[in-house]
Amino acid sequence: MKLSELIKSIDVLQVIGNSDVEVTDIQFDSRRVATGCLFVAQEGTAVDGHTYIEQCVENGAVAVVLEKEEYIKKNDVCYILVKNSDEALGKIAHYWYGEPSKKLKLVGVTGTNGKTTTATLLYKLFKSLGYKAGLLSTVVNYVNDEAIAATHTTPNALELNALLAKMVETGCTHAFMEVSSHAIAQERVAGLEYAGALFTNLTRDHLDYHKTFDNYRDTKKILFDRLAKESFAITNVDDRNGLVMTQNCRGRVLTYSTHSMADFRGKILEEGFDGMLLRVQSTLGAVNTEVFVPLVGRFNVSNLLLIYGAAVALGEDAMEVLRILSGLQPVNGRFETIRSPKGWTAVIDYAHTPDAVENVLKTINEIVAANVGKQAEPAQVITVVGCGGNRDKGKRPIMAKSAYLLSTQLILTSDNPRDEEPYAILQDMAAGLTEEELRRVLIIEDRASAIKTACTLARQGDVILIAGKGHEDYQIIKGVKHHFDDHEVVKGCL
Repeated sequence: MKLSELIKSIDVLQVIGNSDVEVTDIQFDSRRVATGCLFVAQEGTAVDGHTYIEQCVENGAVAVVLEKEEYIKKNDVCYILVKNSDEALGKIAHYWYGEPSKKLKLVGVTGTNGKTTTATLLYKLFKSLGYKAGLLSTVVNYVNDEAIAATHTTPNALELNALLAKMVETGCTHAFMEVSSHAIAQERVAGLEYAGALFTNLTRDHLDYHKTFDNYRDTKKILFDRLAKESFAITNVDDRNGLVMTQNCRGRVLTYSTHSMADFRGKILEEGFDGMLLRVQSTLGAVNTEVFVPLVGRFNVSNLLLIYGAAVALGEDAMEVLRILSGLQPVNGRFETIRSPKGWTAVIDYAHTPDAVENVLKTINEIVAANVGKQAEPAQVITVVGCGGNRDKGKRPIMAKSAYLLSTQLILTSDNPRDEEPYAILQDMAAGLTEEELRRVLIIEDRASAIKTACTLARQGDVILIAGKGHEDYQIIKGVKHHFDDHEVVKGCL
């Protein structure tokens, strides 16, 4: 493709050199640059791509997109000066791959918790409705039936658009993607056009990157600010930031709630570890009915209302959507239950923020309370939880306190320590508890030992929550990735 054609998709400050050259590839990683390549120099958080421009030119780059004028040299290469290289890469990648988002009904899901469940169940729902569909998620990516490993919640701009283009090529009509705050801030989704955007909720997370909660919130909001007027937005009015998200939205705004007036409303009528009976009401599709779903918890009522609302907003029959939702199984590592022959239940959940841990434990306690009197001794709620290294340290004591207040027995353990000392992370968590509270807490650094201890302590009717890793089958300790799966450890205890 001609460079002059490719750069029509971006806002150019200045072109230095001949743009009438053929581009054979696009790269932002200097190590992958070869002859005929367009190199996009980005100022990253750890490495500045501008410092590798000369090396890329020596390796055959025919053009460079950059935002720092001082790196422009006099040679045969064409320099494209832009205000924001990250945004330019997103838009160039979208154009390079044939603007795939315009050929799909693309729905983006953002928020702190619930993104994976919402996007994954939407994908499964539309597959069950007979469509070819794609999924971009934390757990796994799908191009119709083909599973592709996921390395990030939202891939980089080149990988993202390549996957969307592959979906178009295979005949997909719909695609559902998690949109992380990092992806929005780093403009990985620049240039994409959405049929709809969905907001789950907002609680403290990623402040190691965004620095303040306001920055985190405002970054999420950009997804809705950029929607076209032909699109729709569905937001959670139970969350105090729900209507903030859609303040400047040009698309059609719809709402959902579990306890107030909204376009989509839901209420739990009965609940157990096998699922819950809901009453679902909506203005769109004129529904007022009961439905049993094999998911648990008020947070999942919100997720299901969002899924239902998105499907109806995309033109699907309301009752058919509810019929299929009643048969969809939980996403791997999201309130996933394992029953012991001894009568206790383990719940494996990805909850890795204070709010998520609190929501899951409240659900467990509600179910336990509903079964009071059905066994000789009161049921215990045993929680095993840790915090990831190289992440927001401020949430560690908060998470420990939330877990302590809602558990009979708390065991603090390792999650993914990454480059930090595991015990130092545990000490940060323990700082959220008083000396008296700490006397009733076990601190077991080795995660497998912590889970085994919980299983040993559990009696008939007890519930063990193993939080933080969910679907992950690894631990990163001192920078080294080791195989580790919460499911395997629990099953080993059976």
